[in-house]
Amino acid sequence: MLSLEFLQLYWWSIVSLLGGLLVFMMFVQGGQTLVFSIAKTELEKDMIINSVGRKWELTFTTLVMFGGACFAAFPLFYATSFGGAYWVWLLILFCFIIQAVSYEYRKKPDNFLGQKTYEIFLFINGSLGVILIGMAVATFFSGSDFLLDEYNFVQWQSSFRGLEALANPWLYTLGFSLYFLSRIGGALYIINNINDENIRTNARKAVLKNTIFFLPFFLVFLGWIFSKDGFEYDINGFVVMSEYKYFNNLLQIPSLFFVLILGVLLTLYGIFKGAFTSSVYGIVYYGVGVSLAVMVLFLITGVNNTAFYPSYADLQSSLTIKNASSSHYTLDVMFYVSLVIPFVLGYIFVVWRAIDSKKITSDEIKNDHHAY
Repeated sequence: MLSLEFLQLYWWSIVSLLGGLLVFMMFVQGGQTLVFSIAKTELEKDMIINSVGRKWELTFTTLVMFGGACFAAFPLFYATSFGGAYWVWLLILFCFIIQAVSYEYRKKPDNFLGQKTYEIFLFINGSLGVILIGMAVATFFSGSDFLLDEYNFVQWQSSFRGLEALANPWLYTLGFSLYFLSRIGGALYIINNINDENIRTNARKAVLKNTIFFLPFFLVFLGWIFSKDGFEYDINGFVVMSEYKYFNNLLQIPSLFFVLILGVLLTLYGIFKGAFTSSVYGIVYYGVGVSLAVMVLFLITGVNNTAFYPSYADLQSSLTIKNASSSHYTLDVMFYVSLVIPFVLGYIFVVWRAIDSKKITSDEIKNDHHAY
C-alpha cells in the first residue's frame, strides 16, 4: 500500500490538473459571450454557436469531474464548500442549466421564449457563471467564513452562504481574469474551428482586445496572492498566518515556479499566434499553457504545509490535504482506478480530432437541420 502522504499529494495534483483543464475548457463559455461582437450576420452567429456548442458537454463534464474528484479524495472540503456556501454553487449550477436548455431549444420552432432569449442565456452562462467560479476559487487564497465543530460538522457563519465573498474586491480580480481569459480562448478556438475569413478577422481582433483587459486583472491578482499572508500549518496541524506564503511555495519548490513560467509563456505565445499571425493553431499553445499555469496556482494552495481551504472565522477549522482527505484505503484504491485516466484522455483526444477534422463552413450550417 502506498504511503498516505504520497496519496494525499497525488490526489491534490489530480484535482489541480482538473482545475487547469476546466479553465482551458471555458473557451466554450468565452465563445458564447463573443457571439454578439464577432458575428455580423445571422449565419455567422449560427456558425459561432455551433462551433463552441459542439464542445459544451466537455466543459460541463470537466466541472463534474473536478467536483467528483474533490468529493472522493477530499470529502470534508466537498461538504464544507458545496454544503456550506451553497448559494454560490446554486447560482453557478443555474448558469449551467440555462446553457444546456439554450443549446437544446434555441432553434426549436415556435419556442415561446424566442431565439434571442436563449442567446442571452448563453451570454449569462459565459459571463456570470465564469466570474462566479473564479471568485469561488479565489477564496482558496482569501479564506471563507466557516468553522468546524468537534464532529467536523460545518457551521457557515454568514447567512449569505458564500455570497458574502461578493463583498471582497480582491476576489473579482480572478473572476474577471477568468472571464476575459475565456473570451481569449473562445476567439482562438473560433479561429481554428471556423473556415470563414470575416469571422477569423473579427476573432483575431477579439483576442487582442480581451488580452488588453485580461492582463491588468491577472497581474493584480498575482500581486495580491504573492504579497499576502498565507495559511500554514505545522506538524501537529496547527494553522498560523505566514508571510508571503504562496510566493515562498514557488521559491521553495522550483519545479512549480518553472511550470508556472512555462505555462504563462505558452499562453502568451498562443495569444500572439492568434492575434498577430495567420496561424489557426494558437488555441493549442494557449490550451497547454493555461492548463499548466492554473494547475500550479491550485497546487500552491495545498502543498508545502499550506491550508488549501482556509477559514478566517477560525484558523484551526482550515482544511488541508491531510485533515480533509479520505481514508488511506480509499485513496489507495482510487489511485489504481485513476491509472485508466490516460486511456480516457486518449479517447477524448481521438474524438476531439474526429469532430474538428472538418472545419465549420457556412454551407454546412445552412444545410444542417440539426444545428444548434
